Amino acid sequence: MPFNPLIIQNRLFTSGIYAIMYLNIYKITEESEMPLIINNIRGELGEETGSVIKRALKRAGISEYLTVKTGIYKTSLDARKRGDIHFVHSVYAELYDSGMELCVNEKDVKRIEKSVFNPVISGKKKNGRIVIAGFGPAGMFCGLVLAENGYKPLILERGEDADRRIDSVKRYWSGGELNAESNVQFGEGGAGTFSDGKLNTGTKDTRARKVLEEFVENGATEDILYLAKPHIGTDKLRPTIKNIRKKIISLGGEVFFETKLTKILTKDNTVIGAEVQHGESTEIIETNDIILAIGHSARDTFEMLDKNGILMEAKSFSVGARIEHLQKTTDIAQFGAESQKLKLPPADYKLAVHLKNGRGVYTFCMCPGGFVVAAASEENRLVTNGMSLYDRSNVNSNSALLVGISPKDFGSDNVLAGMELQRKLESSAFKLGGGGYKAPCQRVGDFLNRTKSTAFGEVLPTYKPSVTLSNLDNCLPDFITESMRDGILEMGKRLKGFASNDALLTAVESRSSSPVRIMRDDTLQSPTLRGLYPCGEGAGYAGGIISAAVDGIKCAEMLISKKQQ
Repeated sequence: MPFNPLIIQNRLFTSGIYAIMYLNIYKITEESEMPLIINNIRGELGEETGSVIKRALKRAGISEYLTVKTGIYKTSLDARKRGDIHFVHSVYAELYDSGMELCVNEKDVKRIEKSVFNPVISGKKKNGRIVIAGFGPAGMFCGLVLAENGYKPLILERGEDADRRIDSVKRYWSGGELNAESNVQFGEGGAGTFSDGKLNTGTKDTRARKVLEEFVENGATEDILYLAKPHIGTDKLRPTIKNIRKKIISLGGEVFFETKLTKILTKDNTVIGAEVQHGESTEIIETNDIILAIGHSARDTFEMLDKNGILMEAKSFSVGARIEHLQKTTDIAQFGAESQKLKLPPADYKLAVHLKNGRGVYTFCMCPGGFVVAAASEENRLVTNGMSLYDRSNVNSNSALLVGISPKDFGSDNVLAGMELQRKLESSAFKLGGGGYKAPCQRVGDFLNRTKSTAFGEVLPTYKPSVTLSNLDNCLPDFITESMRDGILEMGKRLKGFASNDALLTAVESRSSSPVRIMRDDTLQSPTLRGLYPCGEGAGYAGGIISAAVDGIKCAEMLISKKQQ
């Protein structure tokens, strides 16, 4: 069958216009011998996969009759020369007899080792109830690993299950009332449930493989196992997380929705219980172990922790807006005018600049063929985010355009000052939009000229329920907007069309990461409260679905290790 480029991800190197795509790792079975990788095999667009593999084996001097298994290990699309766009492949080959490897040509051939996740298996009695606050990626995978090891975690999620949560979000996006307890930020799967579902990560931790395999086992497409920048898409992610929940329950775990941690009970600086609220009722759960996987938007929980003396620190995060282009603008910028005829996948980009004023401006969570979505979690405040379906087929693309800020910008030494700055900016955006959760929106050309927009150009907004043409200088501080302007102009030099007059900015993007870090020591516990395990993105130890899930697994392992002592 022809090699299908539609499943490949891409990446823009910011040092120049160099679009390159990767396939990550060929799925290696548990019984596989140590495989070989044959690198630097040129492939033409549409070339048969079998032809690529055959040429790779010939270069390496390997007879195909000696192979147990072959396949594409990694594929890059070299688009540096628009008239010569082609693939560069690495090919996987496992031989019948590992001794035969000594016969192959050494050039461009290397061995790789399998990445195998080895779970902790406890041989001791599993006693003591474990409470997990939050059912995003961190809480979910913490609970899964605990359940797989014979524990029966009790998982609390303040938001609704996926199906009811989707209904609540759709009502809000249609102009209805915001459900402050179940929305884009809160509910089954966490904030990533309404996103592009990106699964790429900078971590080299082998636990990441465990996360990907669990997603595939529970409904995700297998391509996430070998794509270097895999994504599930919000539509595929929702049934997948429901299946993981069912698996946890089948192993003896419990998951309670619309149930919020409201207080941590302590004695002698040690956890002895959790106060939880479900509707109008309050219950005390006896426990010596709480995994705090609350996400980056649980502001009332941050306030409760601060009030109770849990050690935290203000941390840097980023603020800006969503920038939206026609997808074909990005495609042409990356691959040339012929990209549409070549039927290449939707292009993405990743841009970053360091300005003379000392600030960094960068794009984040780019959503090819996606939508800008309403992501508030508090009344009378407005937040934007990005989301894509699996096929990334929408006419527009978008990404966050963010300016890095640090505690010195917060205006206070209070540990929650960053959170209060977020609230201030979100309230300003709500007022500028005119209420009713209309988002303030401005054409990039008008933003650069510091004038209010009065009409749209070729790019139309995807944000729902609706937008209000505005001047974003009226809701963002000068140091943010001036940095955004300089950043747009610099990025426009690196990616043609990025600074297009008709591109749109929709404000405000304020939830890129947690505004606090909940401190923990080498045992992953709070230094001031034993038995409390700050975990995941909300605690300041992760930055996406995979890294949050990996941190959840780490906390589970640490807790199991403690209980085995």
